[in-house]
Amino acid sequence: MKTLIKNATIVNEDQYFKSDLLIENDIISKIGTSISDVGVDKVIDATGKHLLPGIIDDQVHFREPGLTIKGDIESESRAAIAGGITSFIEQPNTVPNAVTQEILEEKYKIAEEKSFANYSFTMGGTNDNLEEVLKTNPRNVAGIKLFLGSSTGNMLVDNPETLEKIFSECKMLICVHCEDEGTIRRNTEIYREKYGDDIPMKYHHLIRSEEACYLSSSKAVELAQKTGARLHIFHVSTAKELELFRNDIPLSEKKITAEVCIHHLTFTNEDYEKKGTLIKWNPAIKTEKDKEALWKAVLDGRIDVIATDHAPHTLEEKQNVYTKAPSGAPMVQHALVVMLENHRKRHITLEKIVNKMCHNPAILFEIEKRGFIREGYKADLVLVDLNAEWTVSKENILYKCGWSPLEGTTFHSEVTHTFVNGFLAYENGNISAEKHGERLLFDR
Repeated sequence: MKTLIKNATIVNEDQYFKSDLLIENDIISKIGTSISDVGVDKVIDATGKHLLPGIIDDQVHFREPGLTIKGDIESESRAAIAGGITSFIEQPNTVPNAVTQEILEEKYKIAEEKSFANYSFTMGGTNDNLEEVLKTNPRNVAGIKLFLGSSTGNMLVDNPETLEKIFSECKMLICVHCEDEGTIRRNTEIYREKYGDDIPMKYHHLIRSEEACYLSSSKAVELAQKTGARLHIFHVSTAKELELFRNDIPLSEKKITAEVCIHHLTFTNEDYEKKGTLIKWNPAIKTEKDKEALWKAVLDGRIDVIATDHAPHTLEEKQNVYTKAPSGAPMVQHALVVMLENHRKRHITLEKIVNKMCHNPAILFEIEKRGFIREGYKADLVLVDLNAEWTVSKENILYKCGWSPLEGTTFHSEVTHTFVNGFLAYENGNISAEKHGERLLFDR
């Protein structure tokens, strides 16, 4: 199968140029001007549109197995490709938790059958599964995930001796959720004594506070520096944490890296009054000052990756009182258009968006032949129209949970085409019934 994309404006590797691109089966075979359409099966005229590498989302929660009332690999990967995300890395806090090699491989089997997008999973660490963690294959598993704050099931790693052993003995990338559990518990009790379970949402960022984040992140960085571990800190949410990261060396040389999520770049604590528990995340959305600092760190290179932390819950769950309402919200369908809206407002260049959402995840996780528009690479691609106005509504939300914290938001860009391994998986609102997602491989 040959597909020719004509007259696209390609954004790739800090360049911005008009070109054609030929896909042969699952590979980008040629990039250049005036590529002949002789022998081509499909031609797409991309005049006026921008062609980006497929987005790689390094942190999602697709809820399968065990939590599929909220979402599942099929439904959420379908929403992902509609949003231009062609590859995802899913986290281990499903039910059962992915803390043995057998459970981890079961998730891969499910994805092999159900995923519209390319997929990988992280292996979960606990206080007592070091032996299982060390069995993880670096060639076909994205990394190790540790929760250093409260989490699902037995996934809170709070034993200092165990933590140091994992950092010392594990030679894979270690991804961490950093919030100090003791600080959060103390803060929760202060507000619970005053309000009971119905704590006003406006206090969420004071319960899961700057102190809780920094205390945990700084300890993780200190331990990584001591042991030489390769550390990646998920969803940085505070200005204070940014002092832990550097921007004076290339990403490929960094041993300690950072990610920020779309919601921490979009909302502030002032939005709790209107959005309530719909924007309850862990770590919490913080202040305008924190948001501004995070944007600055994205632009200056202290933050390496932009991701979603996509984590759907039912509306019924979300409508509970504060202490019973779960944290997390869906985002994969809308992450890229949020960033394109920020480009429109001149907050960020297209080249920088591609760096943070495509190139850098591929470099950081050492993903094989993805994340770039290069001849010989897998044809994971997304076409976007930067002049298309539309509004998020229940009618066009694809998440299984059926809602979005962005409902009612009007965007001025849209994803028009998404290719997964050369296959046109999404075109102008239509999603193919065929699934062409593959297991990600890693150059390790």
